[in-house]
Amino acid sequence: MQSTSKRILSIDILRGIVMVIMALDHCRDYFHGNGSIMNDAMNPETTFPFLYFTRWITHFCAPTFVFLSGISAYLSSKNKEPKQASNFLIKRGLWLILAEIVLVTFGLTFNPFFNIIILQVIWAIGCSMILLGLISRISYKAVLVVGIILFFGHNILNYINLPPANTLSGGLISAFITGSATFLPIADNHFILVLYTVLPWTGAMFLGFAIGKWYESSFEANRRQKLLLTIGLSLTIGFVVLRYFNLYGNPTPRQDLASLTQSIYSFFSVSKYPPSLQYYGMTLGPALILLSILEKTKNWFARVMMVYGNVPFFYYVLHFYLIHIVLVILFYLHGYGAKDIAYPQSPFLFRPATFGYSLPVVYVIWLLIVATLYKPCIWFKEYKSTHKQWWLKYL
Repeated sequence: MQSTSKRILSIDILRGIVMVIMALDHCRDYFHGNGSIMNDAMNPETTFPFLYFTRWITHFCAPTFVFLSGISAYLSSKNKEPKQASNFLIKRGLWLILAEIVLVTFGLTFNPFFNIIILQVIWAIGCSMILLGLISRISYKAVLVVGIILFFGHNILNYINLPPANTLSGGLISAFITGSATFLPIADNHFILVLYTVLPWTGAMFLGFAIGKWYESSFEANRRQKLLLTIGLSLTIGFVVLRYFNLYGNPTPRQDLASLTQSIYSFFSVSKYPPSLQYYGMTLGPALILLSILEKTKNWFARVMMVYGNVPFFYYVLHFYLIHIVLVILFYLHGYGAKDIAYPQSPFLFRPATFGYSLPVVYVIWLLIVATLYKPCIWFKEYKSTHKQWWLKYL
C-alpha cells in the first residue's frame, strides 16, 4: 500500500499538468493575433485544427482543478476536528473570493480602476468551499448526495421554462446555475462579469471531496486505482453516448455540418459556461483515468509537473502577472502607445485588436512563461515548508 505522501504525489502531478496546460489558453488570449480576443476558437465554421485543439485541450483544466480541490479539502479535513475543518473551509472560501476580486482581476486586466471584476474559477472554488464547509457539518453522505444531484442533475433546468434573467429570481438562477456570462452593473462604468456559475462547479468539488475518502491510509491502493479507472471510463463512455444520440446533458445538441471535420468540431464543442454533464464526461472522465495511472508514475516529467502542482494558487496568480507584464513589454516594442492601451471591446489593457502573433509563436511564449515560473514555484514550496505564518495555510 502506498504511503500518504506518495498518494498525494499523483494528485500533485495531475494538478501540475492541468496548470501548465491552462497557461496555454491564457497565452492564446493575450498573444494570438487575428482578432482572437473576440472570436470563438471552437466555432466549427471559422476555426482550424491547430486553433481548435489549442482551445479544446484547455477544457480539461478547470474541472480537473476543481475536482482535485475537493480531494485536497477532504485530505486536509482529516487532520482537524469537524467544526474546525468546516470553519477552515468557509474562511478559505472567503479568502479565495477576495483574492479573485483583487489579485486575479488586476492580473487579468491591469486596470487599476477595476472597471470590470471578472469572477472565474477561483471564485467558483471559493463559493464551493463555503458550501462544502456548511454541508460537511451535516455529514459526509450529505456532501456525496448533494454532489451527485448537482453534478448529474443541473442540466434538468435546460428543459424547464425559467424566469427571465432580468428578474430577481431569474438573475440569481442565471448567475449561480445556468448563465454562460452574467454582467452585473455595480456602479457607473463598473461591472461584475460572472463567467463561472457556482453550483455546477460545486457538484464537481463535492464529488472530489467524496472520492477523497479513497485516499485514506486504510483504503487499499489497487482498489482505489480500479475505482478511478472504472468511473473515468464510465464518464467518458457516457459522454460519447449522450453526445452521439443528442440525449441529456448539454444545452445545445451536436450538429452534422458541411464536412466531417466540422461535424467532429461540433461533437466535442460542449458547454463550459456553465459546465454541462457532457462537458464533465469529456474532461473528468479522462482525468480520472489519468489519475489512476499516475499513482505508479515515476519519471522526470512527473517530477517537473509536481513542482507546479505543489503550489497551484501561487502559480495561478503569478502566471497572470507574468503573462501581462510580457504583454506590456511587447506592446511597447511593437510601437503601440498610450492611445492604444484601452480597447473598447476588451477587458484587458494593453491588448489592442491588431496586436498578436501566429499560434506557433504563442506556443513558444507559453513554454517560456511556464519555464520562467519553475524556480519561483520551487522557492515558494520551500518557503511554505519552513515558515508557519497563519496566512500560508490559505494559499
